[in-house]
Amino acid sequence: MVAGSDRAFAAGADIAEFSDAQAAASVSATFRRAFDAVASIHRPVIAAIRGFALGGGLELALACDLRVAGDTARLGQPEVLLGIIPGAGGTQRLPRLVGPARAKEMVWSGRTVKAQEAFDFGLVDRVVADGEVEETALAWAGSLAAGASVAIGLAKRAIDSGLDGSLSAGLDREAEAFTEAFSTKDAAVGIKSFLTDGPGKAKFTGT
Repeated sequence: MVAGSDRAFAAGADIAEFSDAQAAASVSATFRRAFDAVASIHRPVIAAIRGFALGGGLELALACDLRVAGDTARLGQPEVLLGIIPGAGGTQRLPRLVGPARAKEMVWSGRTVKAQEAFDFGLVDRVVADGEVEETALAWAGSLAAGASVAIGLAKRAIDSGLDGSLSAGLDREAEAFTEAFSTKDAAVGIKSFLTDGPGKAKFTGT
């Protein structure tokens, strides 16, 4: 789980750091490395969003797999209001999540989106009371961790890598991950449990 404070999940970079184009390139590269590292974690990562998630803050949330927002949360890519554009994934991860037209509208306007609207168009996955954000995210993470975590990681890899290429290439990656899943102990446990006890009763070990 990735979380911020009561007031803000993350409000983005310090604008004073962008003194010129060279400095901007350095900051962008640093943010990209950090957010790519979050996105490449082979288990689900859940963003617990309270308060503001703006600019780089929203881009961090976009690097996560799932997003839980408090009902007073505000999200946006306001960079255009400064005469610049998102530089840490906003023009790439946002359209993959909400579609290109919605992403363009958000980026071009720089407007701040309320939590319920963000949920309505798929920017966040759950909206709860502000005081329940971390609890909800942790419970969700715990539920996923108690499942077939290796298979979940393989599915994450197949989905994410498939977004970067053609359908045919994505299907190849899915087939590879599908085959790999059958070499795990969890698969043996899950299949045996299904055949003897029915679905949903397997006790996975994450191996």
